[in-house]
Amino acid sequence: MSLEPDAIVGLPLAPPEAVGLNGAQLAAYLDLLKADVARGRMPGAVVLVVRHDRIALFEAVGRLRPDAATAMPLDAIFRIYSMTKPIVSLAALRLMEQGRLHAAEPIARHLPELANMVVGVERRPATRVATVHDLLRHSAGFGYEFFDGPVARLHQEPLANRRDRLDNAGFTLALAALPLYSEPGTRFEYGRATDVLGRVVEVVSGEPLGAHLKRTVFEPLGLRDTGFSVPTEQHHRIAEPHPIDADSGAPVTTWDPRIAPRFESAGGALLSTAADYARFLRLLANGGSLEGVQVVGRKTVEWMTADHLGVLPRAGSVLPVGWGFGLGVAVRTSDGIAVDPGSTGSYGWSGAAGTIFFVDPREAMFGVLLLQAPQQCDRQWALFRQMVYAALM
Repeated sequence: MSLEPDAIVGLPLAPPEAVGLNGAQLAAYLDLLKADVARGRMPGAVVLVVRHDRIALFEAVGRLRPDAATAMPLDAIFRIYSMTKPIVSLAALRLMEQGRLHAAEPIARHLPELANMVVGVERRPATRVATVHDLLRHSAGFGYEFFDGPVARLHQEPLANRRDRLDNAGFTLALAALPLYSEPGTRFEYGRATDVLGRVVEVVSGEPLGAHLKRTVFEPLGLRDTGFSVPTEQHHRIAEPHPIDADSGAPVTTWDPRIAPRFESAGGALLSTAADYARFLRLLANGGSLEGVQVVGRKTVEWMTADHLGVLPRAGSVLPVGWGFGLGVAVRTSDGIAVDPGSTGSYGWSGAAGTIFFVDPREAMFGVLLLQAPQQCDRQWALFRQMVYAALM
């Protein structure tokens, strides 16, 4: 991939020191990534750091696939899993700006099959109505079936093989027959809420989710390599994980991005590149517009990236201490408390295969790390934030 600015993310390259970052510190981070590649923790990675609208770091390390000698290219295509959520959330917010959707609406207004939900293994009738706002902030009561617990176990078989077996409408119908994990509106319950939101987007727009995202987000922003599958002519750019995790010895499983899925998961099925995702982050950092194209308004982005949980209880440990949740992104609520450095008001999220991003408005900085090593997530996410923030001068 060319290092010409227009071929990257539309931003100029700059020495790290020119944007207030310590180049030696960033080089030390690259050395850590290379060491993890050498230890077999991951085949390779791509990392991008932008500050003051200039690219301070854009590097690829290691190999594209564990079974080939191909060096990791800057334009490698990665499964980004839950980094899909912010993109779909933005598409829903765009529909709100058009007056076609409202956060306070019950989701059953658009998906009547979800009108009479029950809660828990005892299947007691829900006493609250789940809204579109609940879907966006993960308080609608939908969890993930791969989390532990009695309700999760009830979901595992009906939702198995969903990628090839169910389309988005069929997935929502399957959920309608299952109990919620918690009462809507009562706690942060990370899970299938964004998948349901994706179906709402389909119903309101009258388009399949992938087609709607392509028309309203990907094409306007110039995201050339983002989608629910990879076309044949680009298969040679797909990044793959090691089949066995180097530390745990456990098998690593992912899905095949070469085959278009029936279920276009709004919560976790997009593929993308560092350059494409950086353009999406530039849109957010710029208040909803990029290079003269406005996708959403400034106040919508401010609303999206503010904390919407407040004192609402949080189920599980997926949301780190010191963080709240906005409309599709985690939002830092304090400079302290959290176990990694950062700024109040920064936001971001991650993906289950090891991808992560953050945007820090106070520092005029954002970063993207892409790799495919699901069981190395915690280590790589912590190193990325720690090492990049340590470079600030």
